Amino acid sequence: MTEDVAVEDAVEEELLTIGAFAARSRLSAKALRRYDRLGLLAPAHVDEVTGYRYYRAGQVERARLVALLRQLDMPLARIAEVVEAAEAADGDTAAGLLAGYWADVEARVAGQRTLAAYLRGRLSGGSSQMYETFAVETVEVPAQVVITERRHTLADELPSWIGASLGRLEAAARECGGVAGAPFVVYHAEVSMESDGPAEACVPVADEAAARAWAERHGRPWETAVRVEPARTLAYTRISKAQVAHPQILAAFEAVERWIAGRAGLAYDGPCREVYFADWDAAGPEDPVCDVAFPVR
Repeated sequence: MTEDVAVEDAVEEELLTIGAFAARSRLSAKALRRYDRLGLLAPAHVDEVTGYRYYRAGQVERARLVALLRQLDMPLARIAEVVEAAEAADGDTAAGLLAGYWADVEARVAGQRTLAAYLRGRLSGGSSQMYETFAVETVEVPAQVVITERRHTLADELPSWIGASLGRLEAAARECGGVAGAPFVVYHAEVSMESDGPAEACVPVADEAAARAWAERHGRPWETAVRVEPARTLAYTRISKAQVAHPQILAAFEAVERWIAGRAGLAYDGPCREVYFADWDAAGPEDPVCDVAFPVR
């Protein structure tokens, strides 16, 4: 027996058929073939004549990790990132990637939970009980100079636009004496999947002259303007990050409207708004982040 043949025989002894490897790794042969196509778990050897796939015993750990991550419904692209970090002995990075994914899952589930509660109330005719879960109060807000962006947008585009526009306006405000109050979004007309507003993102600023100069220099591409928001009385209810998503946020708006309708002599005094008083990125799904409000007089 030549040295090459001996090496080949030794290699063959280390390989497992796809069936044997599937049994060890607790993945189906169908899943293994799919992960091979996606480059997530390639076989160690593919017979050129038969097309049979063979795996090394040392690949079992990777396969089992893939199987466990799939049980979390993790997308294959994110599984690849976790597995690569784990195999590079970068456990902190792998754990961080998993933690980030799970935070996204929890945020999504929290949003779905509040949406389910909203829909149950509508479908069961229990809207009154649903509205009673929102505590409505009033607050006096002084006049403010605000730098604004206005845009026509549908509901599915709204969250990304709010984040981007408030980010731009807060950066501008820091050049204009600083942010002088909680950012807010005003809805001048309905925003839904059929109606596109417009909506207006607003950030209070400390220096009106500097803000007007900034808007003149930079604001045209974003429809940026500066105006004085008058002193107002707001009727509002405070909601969590999970409740901000559309359409469950509609329950909060409807609760405030219902509260106003039940107060004799109280009338609307301007368009509705969302006031964002917390650090959105740092907040968890159940943390309060936003006041849903209507100006009243």
